[in-house]
Amino acid sequence: MSPYRVLVVDDSAFMRAVIKDLIEEDPAFEVAGMARNGIEAVEAASRLNPDAMTLDLEMPEMNGIDALEAIMASNPLPVIMFSGMSEEHASLTIAALQQGAFDFIRKPAASSPPGEISTIGRLLREKLHTAVLIRERIRRQQKEAELAAAQAKAAVPPQPEKPAAPAADRGAREAERAKAPAKRSGTAPGAPSAPAPKRAAPKLDKPAGREAVPPQSEAAAGRPARGLAPSRPPKPPAAPKGAEAGSRAFKHLIAVGTSTGGPRALQQLIAGLPEDLPAPVLIVQHMPPRFTASLAKRLDAAGPLAVHEAVDGQPVRAGHVYLAPGGNHMRLDRDEQGFVIRLSQDEPVSGHRPSVDVLYRSLVPHGALKRHGVILTGMGSDGAKGMLELKDSGAVSTIAESEESCVVYGMPRSCVENGSCDTVLPLASIAKELAVRCLG
Repeated sequence: MSPYRVLVVDDSAFMRAVIKDLIEEDPAFEVAGMARNGIEAVEAASRLNPDAMTLDLEMPEMNGIDALEAIMASNPLPVIMFSGMSEEHASLTIAALQQGAFDFIRKPAASSPPGEISTIGRLLREKLHTAVLIRERIRRQQKEAELAAAQAKAAVPPQPEKPAAPAADRGAREAERAKAPAKRSGTAPGAPSAPAPKRAAPKLDKPAGREAVPPQSEAAAGRPARGLAPSRPPKPPAAPKGAEAGSRAFKHLIAVGTSTGGPRALQQLIAGLPEDLPAPVLIVQHMPPRFTASLAKRLDAAGPLAVHEAVDGQPVRAGHVYLAPGGNHMRLDRDEQGFVIRLSQDEPVSGHRPSVDVLYRSLVPHGALKRHGVILTGMGSDGAKGMLELKDSGAVSTIAESEESCVVYGMPRSCVENGSCDTVLPLASIAKELAVRCLG
């Protein structure tokens, strides 16, 4: 089998050489080409048609974000972003993920120790393996869909065209129609129709002790004008998205877990939830520190619900979304005033911190709540054990994203295979389903 071909894009010749060496440590990959900026990246992606690409964020002439947008519009392929650890880089990386980048990895520095560079190389190769396998699956599904469509088209026999009626027949039919009696309208056929008599204007009676309202002032009187549907009363202004808005007394709670492909999936999910959602939403997204703060800001702008990077001891309120900060487990707890967030830096669970399993398990003791567990796109199996414990404790909903909409059908597959999810839905249907179950 031929090696997978990767395009490396970075404005530093040194970094291009480092990344090339890291990739080609695995004989399954070869670097098919290199580019120094976004303009060269767009051209090379079209010319080389690689299986995957690594893309730097900051480059001259055209940066990584603009190059990604152009590539996804013209020649979509799995793109792994190389990102620095600054707040600005974190924000740009989240934007790239929401524009369709497959994943990201921390960019090694020239001063990085050999052990750190080796770790980055191992993670890069793991992500590349997953990315190219997913691309192969998508290509295979597209070919199968095209073949099925072609077979279905070939199976339908062509319908014979109805012959046009001869001109003589058409003329005879038109003559018959001309002889037919006219519709009863009070006038003889062929006679000019008399104009309709004018109706007298209705007489307006004055109610006792009150002046009649002239017709032109009906709208001003609070009634709809004739011919117009009654207008609905205006909606009350939406509640503010501030930290104090939303009730601490709620019956429903939603917990969401995701990893690779999560930022884009979460954006769609949060945007689809209603502003009057009577439940808080707790989210674990596998992501390192600093990046979750940028993700929370972007999700907050995506819909009507307030989105926070969670803080230890923070009160939990209906209609708010709480995102576990990178490097911290997040649990649901309760004090004398209501439910609160608890954060910890305990050892990683299922290989992750934050861990979806930790979040789900923290909901198990709170059986009085109507709990809804959701598992979205992601690599691995984090969340499968916790979701099963949540289901066994009486959760109202356990929902997995279906393979058709997942970037990586790993975490949802694990939940489906162990029997912990009672509902499987495409991403576009999950927000509506949650709204129905919480509001119904």
